[in-house]
Amino acid sequence: MAKVLQDEEIPEDAGIAIEYQLPRSSQRIDFMITGEDEEGSPKAVIVELKQWSTSRYSTKDGVVWARRGGRSAETEGAHPCYQAWSYAARLEDLNAAVQDKGIHLQPCAYLHNHPRDGQIDHPLYEPHIQRAPLFLKSDKDKLSRFIAKHVRRGDRLKSLYAIEHGQIQPSKSLMDYVASLMQGKSEFVLIDQQKVVYESILQIEKQSQEKKQVLIIQGGPGTGKSVLAINLLAALINRKRNVRYVTKNRAPRDVFQAKLTGTFTKTRLGNLFSGSGSFTEDEANTHDVLLVDEAHRLNEKSGLYRNLGQNQVLEIIRSARCSVFFTDDDQRVTIFDIGHTEELRRHARALGAEITELELTSQFRCNGSDGYLAWLDDTLAIRPTANQLLDPTEYDFRVFDDPTEMHDLIAAKNQANNRSRVVAGYCWPWPSSKDPEAWDIQLPALGYQKRWNLNTDGSLWIIKPGSIQEVGCIHTCQGLELDYVGVIIGDDLVYHGGQIVTDATQRASSDQSVRGLKKMIREDPKRARELADLIVKNTYRTLMTRGMKGCYVYCTDKALAEYLRSRVRSTKNLAPVLAKHDASTNVIPLRRVMEPERQNNRAALPLIDIKMAAGVFSESQALDSTAVEWVEAPAWISPQPGLFVAQVIGESMSRRIPNGSWCLFRANPSGTRQGKVVVAQHRSIDDSETGGKYTVKVYSSEKTVDPDGTWQHERVVLRPDSLQPGYEPIVITRGDVDDEFMIVAEMLTVLENES
Repeated sequence: MAKVLQDEEIPEDAGIAIEYQLPRSSQRIDFMITGEDEEGSPKAVIVELKQWSTSRYSTKDGVVWARRGGRSAETEGAHPCYQAWSYAARLEDLNAAVQDKGIHLQPCAYLHNHPRDGQIDHPLYEPHIQRAPLFLKSDKDKLSRFIAKHVRRGDRLKSLYAIEHGQIQPSKSLMDYVASLMQGKSEFVLIDQQKVVYESILQIEKQSQEKKQVLIIQGGPGTGKSVLAINLLAALINRKRNVRYVTKNRAPRDVFQAKLTGTFTKTRLGNLFSGSGSFTEDEANTHDVLLVDEAHRLNEKSGLYRNLGQNQVLEIIRSARCSVFFTDDDQRVTIFDIGHTEELRRHARALGAEITELELTSQFRCNGSDGYLAWLDDTLAIRPTANQLLDPTEYDFRVFDDPTEMHDLIAAKNQANNRSRVVAGYCWPWPSSKDPEAWDIQLPALGYQKRWNLNTDGSLWIIKPGSIQEVGCIHTCQGLELDYVGVIIGDDLVYHGGQIVTDATQRASSDQSVRGLKKMIREDPKRARELADLIVKNTYRTLMTRGMKGCYVYCTDKALAEYLRSRVRSTKNLAPVLAKHDASTNVIPLRRVMEPERQNNRAALPLIDIKMAAGVFSESQALDSTAVEWVEAPAWISPQPGLFVAQVIGESMSRRIPNGSWCLFRANPSGTRQGKVVVAQHRSIDDSETGGKYTVKVYSSEKTVDPDGTWQHERVVLRPDSLQPGYEPIVITRGDVDDEFMIVAEMLTVLENES
């Protein structure tokens, strides 16, 4: 940089800061030059320096592969241009002097040994290079001119002193930005008990100006811990607090940023999110508030090699006037997880903090079924409960013998809103990390092979479009939720000798969760076995509670599969073909009628799978014989020939028929069909939502009348009626209408809300 600054256009009295530590942060700006521009406005050029001579681009946004810190192996990390921009964004958003004095910050990156090779300057990085220009090996003179353009005169260090002593508080633009992000985000709305805990936390936070405060918020899966944390982040930013959202795992941070901003690219919001190992060097009370989500995942040591810092719990409490820990002791899933409630209390007491404990008990995941969670605890032998049998009408739980069938069903569910995924216990290696074409999870006898989600945008896998064919693990889904989750249970959990048996040695060698277990077994075998048993059970408990509407399971151990089935209350399930394409729920809003009841003249309606009913609509006897099940008719319906119940899948009719609704139909309708919702059959129809050669749409037709009074169709239009754009009408023209086309049924009403 000394050589770069040897340019007569750069003023000799420009301010220089080297290795400047951002106030109340462990982050450092490599080089900063301050002064005034041509108009006399204060300017600061931020330069991120790297000695790299090679690098490799990553498909992840703002991330690059390079050898860092003298290591021989490449690691992923922030692109230098993103780094420089993020430092500038942090100063702009959180340093009052930058805001008040109008100091304009111009970031850039200088890699003086790195040639222009299409890797560090790959087109994927263009948005970041636009915000923070990139200067490489042959660009010394270009960088000099760049600095000279922004810093024309010295300012006697005024800008540097102002930044150094500036008060740390959110800028108005940041407050407005966060407030705008929260508007209309229904998934972040607080409900009932969440609101009470939220207001209590805000009230207690005010006391932290006088005495250090530690709040411990306990809550099981789906109780809204993360929703609370995000709302508190917004509220405390609005209070001008220096606040950060903290998690050990990157996935929740990245996913919540993407959900808030509506983009998968890096944004200024990133400075409000932090890993749990970022506080090893912070002084006491560096931050006003730290919101620690998934606190049970905190570790003792920090860093890639777990060799930094003293204790993450202690460091977080020390670094903040107010620490809020959201925790669930039953979600500790590695031998390094230490953030259980008693550990939080111990360090809070040691640092003289006032402790407040609150609890979230209202359950919003797993269809709101606390019974499912209790059943799972009992079934996995985590703790005994009274819930030994699961009622499948409360929560959609199924056990599959074929992982492909299970994955296909999850993929079908995912078509509705991109909120369904398959996950697995970490019992398979990760060869695709070195060979992108290799398969990771392989069950050759069943023809099933998939890749882990860890390679490309692993942290955003759970919301990235197109990732449904990948399989997630505990590290990329904990703290997040889905509508439907498919879980592959590996050989680390089996059923043997009439009981659940765990074997952590069946985990893949690439899994860090049980690394160090062998040493622990030698030193304290009893404790090691108990801890390993807890980790395996907690892992599957966590995976099996990601789904709000349903959980589907495949077990490599057949005995375990049969055991799980035996714990589900027996009901006659829907035919498999109906289940495969169900995009909402398999819970029918009508009581099932068993065959003996029907033979005893119990009024019932046939349940038909319209996707597989080709040729059966011509007569009621055929409908009866095709029924996959019989259901009790609502009191206001008199069963009669031709009436049947079927499910409508997809969004193309969502204005009239919500996705997954159960509806009442009449086969072979007579009279006019104009404007009615019909089931149409035609060999050219291939409706991906309803399946096969059938479609459910609004009918309209154009006719011509011959001189003798007879009429014929010129064309038929089957129109969607969706709340979402993009659905096109199906047009059947003359010539195909009579020979290839028929209306097999009309929809009479949606039964979803009937009982």
